[in-house]
Order: sequence, then structure tokens, then C-alpha cells
Amino acid sequence: MTDIPKEHTIDATLALYREGYDFIGTRCARFGSDIFETRLLGKKAYCMLGAEAAEMFYAPGRMTRRGALPTSTLRLLQDEGSVATLDDAEHRHRKAMFLHLLTPEKADEIATRAAHELRRTAVNWELRRRVRLHDEFRTILGRTVIRWAGLDLARSERERLIGELAAMIEESGTIGPANWVARGRRRKAEQIVRRQVDQTRLGFIHPPRDCALATVAWHRDAHGHLLTPEVCAVELLNILRPVVAIARFMVFAVDALANHVEDGSRLAEDEDFARSFIQEVRRYYPFFPFLGGIARQPFSWRGREFAAGDFFLLDLYGTNRDPRLYAQPDEFLPERFLDRCPTAFDLIPQGGGDHEVNHRCPGEWVTIAVLVALLQTFVRDARFQLVMDDAIDRSELPASPKRGLLAQAAVRH
Repeated sequence: MTDIPKEHTIDATLALYREGYDFIGTRCARFGSDIFETRLLGKKAYCMLGAEAAEMFYAPGRMTRRGALPTSTLRLLQDEGSVATLDDAEHRHRKAMFLHLLTPEKADEIATRAAHELRRTAVNWELRRRVRLHDEFRTILGRTVIRWAGLDLARSERERLIGELAAMIEESGTIGPANWVARGRRRKAEQIVRRQVDQTRLGFIHPPRDCALATVAWHRDAHGHLLTPEVCAVELLNILRPVVAIARFMVFAVDALANHVEDGSRLAEDEDFARSFIQEVRRYYPFFPFLGGIARQPFSWRGREFAAGDFFLLDLYGTNRDPRLYAQPDEFLPERFLDRCPTAFDLIPQGGGDHEVNHRCPGEWVTIAVLVALLQTFVRDARFQLVMDDAIDRSELPASPKRGLLAQAAVRH
């Protein structure tokens, strides 16, 4: 292949914001190609989807994230100095810290804590006329991860931090005033977390030695230097925020439970089925839409030469819905992953490639473990009825149920 279809447009940025998760997939279908050229933010961009495209995108050392995200998104989701902005040895060294903190064993610990917090919180649901499940799950996960990370916060400060983490997620795909307000809230969150780092280093608080706060506060970079307090705050937020973001997956799981499963009892009793169900939730529902990368050096792919500095946008959602990879991709089939083990490039809601080498989310194990534990706890211990169907608008970035999934719920006796 040498010819790549080209979209004839002055700039497609507004179309991307208008169409959201469907922007790349609809054009690939129209062109009959899994890659096409367009213009975004005034620059040439290659948009693509599929396992082959993901494998090309994640070839070790090929892409850098630095400069690949719009400032409006970068400032909320990663920020300067974070692991996502590093490359090569620096990236691997910093990534090792995250992998040490987010092992499968630690994932199980977070999941157990989250399930306990859900049981504790659900007791109060029967006293309330309605609950917004998205808000409830965010609070449950925020309280869980803040305690697990070792932060010593007063209740009011903890609840404020959860709200600020939620704002970073909800406004990450926006531009303009809403994004600016969320950036201001992020700065407040950084101040809260940085004070915890400073107090740890000065000996005023003594978090457990292997917790996230202590690990990040005393982590040394590849040159043997402690991270600056500012970078410590950024990286701690990069642990806290993604766990809070699991709330979106959880409301998607409840939506799937209400609309695609006749008998939820199997989820509570069958661990393998619950895990397959969660993997199908991650494949089917719109989590993160796409990832950007900039070529670090010239390379060839499919007979086409690409130059250093070329910009690529990989469609995560479209790859998860690719009919070449999944039969009946637009159907929710909870048994789909009972006899299928995803590869590094065909199920990529949180990125692809190798966790240690690439920029794939190191918290993926946490996401799966927490979702399985929360879903099984929810099925066993909470009785619920959705108040109304809640549409998920794929033009919104990030997408979530518009009303937060309103439910009437009560604890089973």
C-alpha cells in the first residue's frame, strides 16, 4: 500500500469535536481504509484504527506523546513532567515505579477496599429517593484510592479532592471556560497533594512505607535525584485520577446489566463470567476515544514512508469495534471473552502494547479487578431499578450517561 486516502478539508478539528468517538471510524468506513490523512489543529494528521495500526503505533521507540495532546487535554489528564511525557530510559524508569505500585496483588487490594466501601455506602441508598450512580461510584472510588494511597486528609479536604479529580476527567475533552475552570480545580488538587509530599519529606506525617504517597515522595529519577514536589504531585494525581475514572466503566457495566443480561445472578456466582462481562464492557462502551503520537524518526509501513514529526491519531474505540477483530462488534455479548484472550493490540480501551515498554496504562489490572469486585458486590448486595433510560452520547468527550444513571436502590435484607 502506497496511497493513503486523503480527506479534502481545510481543517477537521471542529468535526472531530462534533462527532467525537465516531470521527475516525466513519471516515475509515467511507474510504474503505483503516488509515486516512486529514488536517487537525492546522497540521497534517494520519488517523487510523485496527490491530495492525495499533501494532505500528506502539512499535518501541516509534512515537512520542510529547506535543501529541492538545494543551486543554494535557493540562487536565497528565501535565508536564508526568510519565506520559517521557521517552526511552527515563520513561521506563518512571514507569517501573507505577508498575511496582499497581501490581495484580495491589489491584486486588484496591478492589477489596472498593467493594467494602460500596457495601458501606449502599446502606444509605435505601434512605434516599434517588441516587446518581455515576456520582456514587466516583465518591466510592475516590475515598478508596485516597486512603489506599496513604494520603492523610480531613474529610472535607478529601471530598473536595474527589470533586476536583472528577472535574479533570469530565472536562478533559472540552475547550473554553469549562476547561479553564477545571484547570483551576486541578491546581487546587495539586496543592493538596503537594502538601502531603512536603509533610512526608519533612517528617510531619508518616505514611506506610510501600504506599503510593511514600513511594512517589521518595522516588529517585534515572539520575538519582528526588522528583520535584511539583512532579510528585502530578504523578500522584496520575494514580488517583484514573481510579476515580473507573466510575464511568462501572456505570457502563450497570447499563449493560440492565439492558443486556436477563439474570445477573450468574455474575455474582461465576468469576470467569464476571471477568468476561467486564472485558466486554471495556470493549463495547466508549471510554477513551483516541490517542495521539508523533513519529520520533522516519519509518516505513505498508510500503509508505513516514517522516519524523508526522502526527498520528489511533482510534481506540474504533479498534475495539473493528469487525475484522470481533464478530457482531455492535452487539454486547457477555460471553465473548470466556474463550478469548485479548492481545496487546485488539482490546485497547486504555491503550495498547506492552505495559513495561509502551505507554499502555499501568493501571489496567486495577481497572479490571475493581470492576469485577464492584459489579459482583453490586449484584449481591444492592437492589436497584433504573429510573429511566439514560442515553450515552458518543459526540461527548468523554462519553457517559447524560443524567449520571439515575436509580432507585436499596440494600437487600
